[in-house]
Amino acid sequence: MPRTARKKSKTGIYHVILRGINRQTIFECEEDALKFIQTLGKYLKDGGYSLYAYCLMGNHIHLLMKEEKEDLGTSIKRIGASYVYWYNWKYERIGHLFQDRYKSEKVENGKYFLAVLRYIHQNPFKAGLVKELADYPWSSFNEYIGESKLIDTNFVLNMFSNDRSKAIDAFKKFHAVEGQETFLDIDEKKKWKDSDAIELIKSICHVTSCKEVQKLDKKEQSHYFKLLYQEGLSARQIARITGIGRWMVLKAINN
Repeated sequence: MPRTARKKSKTGIYHVILRGINRQTIFECEEDALKFIQTLGKYLKDGGYSLYAYCLMGNHIHLLMKEEKEDLGTSIKRIGASYVYWYNWKYERIGHLFQDRYKSEKVENGKYFLAVLRYIHQNPFKAGLVKELADYPWSSFNEYIGESKLIDTNFVLNMFSNDRSKAIDAFKKFHAVEGQETFLDIDEKKKWKDSDAIELIKSICHVTSCKEVQKLDKKEQSHYFKLLYQEGLSARQIARITGIGRWMVLKAINN
């Protein structure tokens, strides 16, 4: 079946997701993340696109950007190809790293733009990786409240206030609220059958029966639940199989 053409944004602004092929990890260490950010900077100049937000996760990347001199597809291709060339050289591998087609959604009004921006920055918190957005080093959040390196921060901050100090305060308050909107997501969490999920839980939690997870201390449970969640198990499925209350699982994941 032929691919459908991407819908063009009237504003030229898009929320873009790049995913590792077969859920492969894209960033093995800090050097990898730094290299990707450097690559974004290089092609920001060459391609002339505007970048409003980014967030690098383990096996996927979120970008909020506006196409300028060249179309979106060309910019994404340049960024991806350059990083993959370096990554393959470093790890002595060959072949693809990203899925062959990136995902994108058009962003055509200010309200949705800000909601997407917040969603991108909140990814590490929702994944249980940090307790504060400013603690995550691989997103653009800190460029808005500190030194700007890649991001066109004025465009966004002026949407809050013309006074920069007031704009930053409003920006922080806006990000302190969890958005309820639904956005383009990676949609790559494996749908685990209970039989497979049971074996995964036993393997990750080092138990012979899933009910034994109830006997682990809270710190161990929290650690294992985060790993299981990252593998694609939902809080509901973890709770059902282990017999631990769903709200307790959610609390552990978000702790």
